[in-house]
Amino acid sequence: MTSTRPEIDPELRPLLDLMPAATLSTGMLPQVRDLAAPTGESVAGLLTAGRTVDRHDVTIAAPDGMPVPLTVLSPPGLDRSTPVPCVYWVHGGGMVMGDRFSNIDIPLEWLDELGVVVVTVDYRLAPEATGTTLVEDCYRGLAWVAEHAADLGVDPARLVVAGTSAGGGLAAGVALLARDRGTPVVAAQVLVCPMLDHRNDTGSSHQFADGPATWSRAMNAFGWQAVLGEGPATEVSPYVSPARADDLSGLPPTYVDVGSAEVFRDEDVSYASRIWAAGGHAELHVWAGGFHGFDALVPEARVSTAARRTRTDWLGRVLETGNAS
Repeated sequence: MTSTRPEIDPELRPLLDLMPAATLSTGMLPQVRDLAAPTGESVAGLLTAGRTVDRHDVTIAAPDGMPVPLTVLSPPGLDRSTPVPCVYWVHGGGMVMGDRFSNIDIPLEWLDELGVVVVTVDYRLAPEATGTTLVEDCYRGLAWVAEHAADLGVDPARLVVAGTSAGGGLAAGVALLARDRGTPVVAAQVLVCPMLDHRNDTGSSHQFADGPATWSRAMNAFGWQAVLGEGPATEVSPYVSPARADDLSGLPPTYVDVGSAEVFRDEDVSYASRIWAAGGHAELHVWAGGFHGFDALVPEARVSTAARRTRTDWLGRVLETGNAS
């Protein structure tokens, strides 16, 4: 396997040069979690930065009875007699860290620009939770949104599942579950650099075995090991590792974007290609020079602003017309 790999965009490179080499282990996970989850003060800042937003917290029960917290973020003064679209947000963090306010700036842009309600879910994390527990938590939250659409002022025909990194993979799993169970209806899915394939064996995963520091092949292996445990690889559910799904037909319009300089590049390109092969609608963007999470970590870079603008424009078209043509 060649060690040659795509260059990092020059505007993104300075951040990586400042970051120490990153690793993940069971022993260091508590410390990493503390760093990855926003504090109460920073959450308040994210929610109110240049905007007014109505917030409502609720806790629902997972299928096994355990609590799953959700936060509903609505445009101020929402007229519930005129339902609006809803983005159901699934946070990133390698399935082992983060909380429902991680990466929340991404869907809040959609609240600001498209007038959507955002609902974000606190699914349980690995290794404390394993197997399908994480994706089932996320699915139950989406089902709750659909069941309470009228109370939330949400149009049940315009429910979007979206997430970044591990959250993108879980969002893809939720879309598969919703398709196979026949409910709720998902209008679109937005998968931002999604974590889709537990096998961790693509060309790009080997190219970036030792970095960039934001997410490497070794870190990816730790995340997957945490959620899958020691079970046989043949028993991995496609709802957990969506790249394993045999059938990608019948999925809603799908947006996939990823950097060219990251572990998930090839599995994400493959997922979009397989949706096309199944006759589905997918839009794919591979941002040259982008490392994992580049648009969140360096939002002022030109490639980041282009990525975020393109993603928002696509979502706006889908919500207005039902497709992105």
